Amino acid sequence: MKKLLIASTALVATAGMASADITITGHAAAGIYSGLGNADGVTAAAAAASTATAATAAASGTGFTTLAVDALTAKAETFSGDGIYSNAGVDFTMTGATDNGISFSAAVNIDAGTEVDTGDFELDGKDGGTAGLGAVSMTGTFGTLTFDDAGIDNLYNDAYTAADVSYSTTVGAVSLTVAHDTSGAADANSMSAGYTASGMGFTLLASDGSAGTSASVAVSYALNDTVSVTGKTDQVAGAESVQTITASTTLNGVSVALSSANNSTWDVDLGYTAGGFALTYGVDETDGWTATASSALGGGATFAAGVDSNDSMYAGVSFAF
Repeated sequence: MKKLLIASTALVATAGMASADITITGHAAAGIYSGLGNADGVTAAAAAASTATAATAAASGTGFTTLAVDALTAKAETFSGDGIYSNAGVDFTMTGATDNGISFSAAVNIDAGTEVDTGDFELDGKDGGTAGLGAVSMTGTFGTLTFDDAGIDNLYNDAYTAADVSYSTTVGAVSLTVAHDTSGAADANSMSAGYTASGMGFTLLASDGSAGTSASVAVSYALNDTVSVTGKTDQVAGAESVQTITASTTLNGVSVALSSANNSTWDVDLGYTAGGFALTYGVDETDGWTATASSALGGGATFAAGVDSNDSMYAGVSFAF
């Protein structure tokens, strides 16, 4: 009798989803950490940006602009003690299409536990364990319209105010995206444009700000299947523009990327990948370095560990269901 009840329930559920699809995925992670940043909510990126802004204002003699005041009063990043993290989540993705060919999608996620940002060596802290509504989007011949309250990253710099709505489309070989935040924040609007042809790629990013418009332009060229070069100029409103040259190559699982800018900053990144195993090492002009290792364990499980020059570390296993 129990088997018949389950089968009947499945038939009813399937009939209700005849014109749409619902995909359910899960994820979990657990491990240890020590000395991760962001213990008080001040990220390494924000602290570094604040320091750079203050230095730029002082060097240019512009005095205490709004940005400089914010920079000088910003707290320095602090670091966590030792701890254990564990988290789990479920993601629901719903997709469908109207009779006239407009496809739509929506997402809902439930996450709980303590999370770490392995990419930035930061402690994100505890998740509320409540259900959250993700993006709702509609796509057709007109392009893609996305709604996500404070959930769309600023297209120029994700440290700026997140947007609520975005629109993207393609005009010939040019891809365009604009994003807007309805709160009216100074950096609420942003845009991106891209064009690729004959191995060359062009990218333009821009955003409003209280001191004016910030923008960056990048040109990349693939010399061959393994070597590419990128030139970029970045003009933050109220600051001097920064030009950066980057060269990267990948051969037999070994990757090397070198970058240098006219503000005396540089980065060297090395990587090695083979059979589901990966190693990375990066160092910059401050002698700050990071080293990470990861290995696919099979069945959707991955082991990852990392250390950096701040004596931060993490090690753990993540799962995808």
